[in-house]
Amino acid sequence: MKKTWLAHGSVLTANIIFAINFSIAKQATPFWIKPFGLNVARVLVTTTLFWLMAPLERRDRPVDRRDWLTIVACALTGVTINQLLFIRGLSMTYATHASLIQLATPIMIPIIAWIFLGERVGTRRSAGLLMGVTGAALLILKRVDGSTADDVMAGDIMVLVNAMSYSIYFILAKPLMAKYEPARFMRWVFTIGTCIITPIGWQEFSSADWSSFTPQAWFSVGFVVIGATFLAYMFNIYALKHLDAGAIGSYIYLQPVMAALVATGWYGEPFTITQGISAALIFGGVYLVNRGKPKQTSG
Repeated sequence: MKKTWLAHGSVLTANIIFAINFSIAKQATPFWIKPFGLNVARVLVTTTLFWLMAPLERRDRPVDRRDWLTIVACALTGVTINQLLFIRGLSMTYATHASLIQLATPIMIPIIAWIFLGERVGTRRSAGLLMGVTGAALLILKRVDGSTADDVMAGDIMVLVNAMSYSIYFILAKPLMAKYEPARFMRWVFTIGTCIITPIGWQEFSSADWSSFTPQAWFSVGFVVIGATFLAYMFNIYALKHLDAGAIGSYIYLQPVMAALVATGWYGEPFTITQGISAALIFGGVYLVNRGKPKQTSG
């Protein structure tokens, strides 16, 4: 019973961190460090911490040679594309927009499973897909007058592609997460992802003026790098050991609500009627598509 409560606390904490991260990441990038440079810091630190924890893990079966290609694909979709586009897109759009579009991840999973695996969609799930896609499209296509974002539409599209990439990752990773120790699997995924992200973002990483960072800048970067990456992933890994995927996935509904509260109350972002309608459509779509189905979080 104690482990179950700890698992619920872990996944709740992870989702609170993800929700706050939407606003804090915008404090870090692009002003203090450019998006791809922040990604380099994110994966380098997380991968290092995963390897430092390796001796504490229980011995696990060796990785099957036939699974390495899938692990590389997971690194591409779950770390490289997912994180590069998320941070870059978030730096260009509103935190509220990004959090709502991220919620579309559970909607993307059955679409991709239908395209690649031939899974049946059905009437109820089709209605949910239509609602979710309509809500996301309404957010992306709505012109934001007087926006302080660099390019809201382009940022929203990047976050949407990031959600699609993570959905593919979830489908690929799900059987491997059951086959191998989750922490060990994530260590290899991050290691491969780091090898890809580092050359892409090294110029932005090395050009950051670290000596000029204020305490607030260090806190923002540290929160994204350690809190929203390593710690959040570890909390979710612990929860996976003691809860089923459906219970963990139900907490994803908290992310956009908390993210909107933080973004409007602390960061001063507006919350419009269009965003409210979009939120209702996306929430309804997620409910219809995933009623009785496992859901997953990302970020």
